[in-house]
Amino acid sequence: MNRLTAAIAASGFACFALLYTPQPVMPQIAAEYGLGPGGASLALSAATLALAVVVVPIAMLSERVGRRPVIVVSVLVAALLGLVLPFAPNYEVFLGLRVLQGIAAAGVPAASMAYLADALDKKKLGAAMGAMIAGNSLGGMSGRLVTGMTVDWLGWRGSVLLAGVFGLVAALIVVFFLPRAQAMPKRAPSGMKAALKDPVLLSMYAVAVLLVGAFISFYNVAGFQLTGPAWLETLVFLFYGFGSTAAAFAGRLADRFGRGKVLLLCIGVLALGALASLVWVPLGLAIVTAGFFASHTTASGWVAARAPEHARGQASGLYLAGFYVGSSVGGTSGATAYEEWGWGGLVLVLLGWLALAAMLVVCSQSSPVNSAPSGASRGTAPTPPYARYEGVGAAPRATRLDTKWTGEG
Repeated sequence: MNRLTAAIAASGFACFALLYTPQPVMPQIAAEYGLGPGGASLALSAATLALAVVVVPIAMLSERVGRRPVIVVSVLVAALLGLVLPFAPNYEVFLGLRVLQGIAAAGVPAASMAYLADALDKKKLGAAMGAMIAGNSLGGMSGRLVTGMTVDWLGWRGSVLLAGVFGLVAALIVVFFLPRAQAMPKRAPSGMKAALKDPVLLSMYAVAVLLVGAFISFYNVAGFQLTGPAWLETLVFLFYGFGSTAAAFAGRLADRFGRGKVLLLCIGVLALGALASLVWVPLGLAIVTAGFFASHTTASGWVAARAPEHARGQASGLYLAGFYVGSSVGGTSGATAYEEWGWGGLVLVLLGWLALAAMLVVCSQSSPVNSAPSGASRGTAPTPPYARYEGVGAAPRATRLDTKWTGEG
């Protein structure tokens, strides 16, 4: 792993570790402040909603001031806020700091993938993307494990502070190792309109909201549903390993059988996991995690392949915004449903969300790509025949780099 790849992986590790740190200790936060599951879930939702609101504007800012300054400032400010967070005197201040942390963290997902595309040629891009995604996933899992495994000994404030120290170390690696860009990025200004005009892309943004909302809801309330020591309950986050394997497998299936069919299959796995959780919660979480990461990989790959070349950045940014709207609004809505109706009521609500997502996929399967070549005005090649129907057939190997996604979940 070279200097650039290590720094980008560290930025993802820091960002997602800090972002998801409070999730395993929500029961302890709720107990201290006298909150229910819905109120405690705001500890996560406040940050992810703030991120969703600012991620596209920050991506546009990175095109003007450069990717590296945005990434460096993002991880440093997010890490410093992580050190201040445990000293919040009340829940209102805590939530305010989480909002600021979400805004700060937005710079990493907003700029990191574009930074790699600007800095590397295609032969080296795949390995760097893989390292970045690994850093994102490892960070999200590690932040949860650090707090969840230590809360019984350190209390939730001590465990959050420890996670903040880990985040700061990763942030310093970014500051000292991330190379300066050789040139300012150049992007066409017309991409946002194209990213908002295609009904299939709009459907995938909505699918992101629904799928992430269902997934985060399960993990937001898992600590309230499971019984036992906090460190033991935290082990459910190791199920993320199933998610990484399922994501890679789903990507290969999508190449062979088409994204529409595979995405429907993955949503079916998510629904199966929701039903299985009624029998045994850990089993359901394992299946839900595999189904979600497989769905997420397939849907984001559909966005990258469907969007015109000049609009891929904007389309990915809008999908990412939908991802974090689902994490915040959906996660809190699911926690509120659990608070009102229990685990069975939560499962029924989430099954409804999954059914709506499946309907959107079915409607998108037969929708043709716009006949106008992407980027025709700039002399680029027209859309290849295989891409005319995203739900049928397979994309060639050359498109594999575009199907990778930076989100962690």
